[in-house]
Amino acid sequence: MLRSLYSGISGLRSHQTMLDVTGNNIANVNTTAFKASAVQFQDTLSQLFSGSGGAQDGVGGTNPAQVGLGVRVAGISTNFAQGSAQSTGRASDLMISGDGFFVTRSGDQTQYTRAGTFDFDGAGNLVAPDGSIVQGWSATDGVINESGPLSNIVLPRGVIAPAVTTTSATFTGNLPQEAAVGTALVRDVPAYDSTGTSRTVTLTFTRTATGWDVAGADPAGPTGTTALAFTDGALTTGGTLTVGGIAVDLSKLTGYSDLTTVAVSDQNGRAAGTLQSYALSADGTLVGSFSNGTSQALGRVVLATFPNPGGLEKAGSSSYVATFNSGDVQIGAPGSGSLGKLTSGSLEMSNVDLSQEFTNLIVAQRGFQANARIITTSDEMLEELTNLKR
Repeated sequence: MLRSLYSGISGLRSHQTMLDVTGNNIANVNTTAFKASAVQFQDTLSQLFSGSGGAQDGVGGTNPAQVGLGVRVAGISTNFAQGSAQSTGRASDLMISGDGFFVTRSGDQTQYTRAGTFDFDGAGNLVAPDGSIVQGWSATDGVINESGPLSNIVLPRGVIAPAVTTTSATFTGNLPQEAAVGTALVRDVPAYDSTGTSRTVTLTFTRTATGWDVAGADPAGPTGTTALAFTDGALTTGGTLTVGGIAVDLSKLTGYSDLTTVAVSDQNGRAAGTLQSYALSADGTLVGSFSNGTSQALGRVVLATFPNPGGLEKAGSSSYVATFNSGDVQIGAPGSGSLGKLTSGSLEMSNVDLSQEFTNLIVAQRGFQANARIITTSDEMLEELTNLKR
């Protein structure tokens, strides 16, 4: 039989594969974070008719004579180039700007994906559309342990930010230099104990001939006093006061004329609070906002990278699994090392280039057509050969 028949068949098979890959790329033009694939061809073994000959006296060398036996698919590579951003406005949607993969877990299998279409399920788990749970580091009392094992990213609905005892307070502003002796200014400091019970500590500023006396009173009984003196508006004497276990910082006060702006600017205590909302930051931290006005880290989404991303095996649902050729997985926080950053409220679009894919369709079609002609031409030659005897 003619070798060209089998060459044509191999060409049909290879270009059919190219058509399959191109069709899959076009079908996924709107798939979140889809990465296009491309086919590489290579020739198969060649039949040697005559070997090469070296040059001798009076005779030149000869080149080998070979006939190729067709084409085959050498490989199908994945293009991991960054896709464009699509804004969704959903806080749980995440896009990786740069290298890296989200880590998800479904049962006992760990998978990796670029598609950040996530949402919280009824149990508070951050999940992908197929139900796989996003992995990361958990937080304890707002502290993330980056050396700990990976675990499910969970939004604990009933979490409570604990109460914090007030131990310090800071006053800022100005005490009026022209105030008459005996003038009193009263300022209240909100304070909390270890259970979150609130109380009001009162500071009374009384004008004296040399400056201001400050008297602190705590409803629980403790008191404290200090004296303040100013030179050209700057504090020169006093500056601290302790009352009811609270260290009051008065060092930022000034004593200029025509301004009465003294007020408490900060105190470090708070009542207990319940979780009200959340946000995902660029470094993957899940931050909860509580009813007491505080924010606290609840966990951090991690990213994974591989020495050879092209060695990953597609597992469906826009996910990949590691293989021997992908190399060992490296886990880190978004934005660290070579890992990309996260953008909340956006998704990565498919990186399929339709103009290139339609061109590939034409190339595949013409290649298939040309190889089909090889078969029909070979068939005509065989027919002519069998017609020699009638």
